[in-house]
Amino acid sequence: MKYIDVDSWNRKRLYHHFMQLKDPFFGVVIPFDVTNAFKFSRKRNVSFFVKYLHDCMKAINTVDNFRYRIINQKVVDYDVIHTSATVAREDNTYGFSFISYSEDLDEFNTNFNEEKKRIQNSDELYPPLNGQDCIHCSALPWFHFTGHKEPSSGNIESIPELAFSKYKKEGSKLIMNVSIHVNHALIDGYHVGQFAEIFQNNLNT
Repeated sequence: MKYIDVDSWNRKRLYHHFMQLKDPFFGVVIPFDVTNAFKFSRKRNVSFFVKYLHDCMKAINTVDNFRYRIINQKVVDYDVIHTSATVAREDNTYGFSFISYSEDLDEFNTNFNEEKKRIQNSDELYPPLNGQDCIHCSALPWFHFTGHKEPSSGNIESIPELAFSKYKKEGSKLIMNVSIHVNHALIDGYHVGQFAEIFQNNLNT
């Protein structure tokens, strides 16, 4: 982890502007072609969710601004960003996970399954390890949404929040919409565009 010198940052004025707002978050919904990722998951016998989540996290960790967080009124750049995803239980409730990131899909899958087992065998809401060095995300596989809003605590938040819709078939393609909410003090549309391009490339391979 390292600190960003806001005074010499080229986004200094943007940062201070958006930090004055009551709600500095903005959100978009972007469609992604998950056809190849779905085929890959079936061929490799790995969860489709794990496959696209891993592709997502590779993109998150590639774009610098998605690693930035506001800690004690300072901007920090984490070395690695992990995943705090909601994981369902049999009673239709869920718990929050903390899935350690790895560039290796098999290792990431192991980390996910360990968290899944922990959550499904407890009624705890929060994970034992719970920090700012993560994204918050949820899969909503019951419907294909075109709009989505995340709940707000009213406090200053800087963790990106993502939600993944049910995929739908469009011709020969499978399309999954992804809702992305980010703090505009740290992330602009340009950075979301960078993330989207890298995420789609990951899904294609």
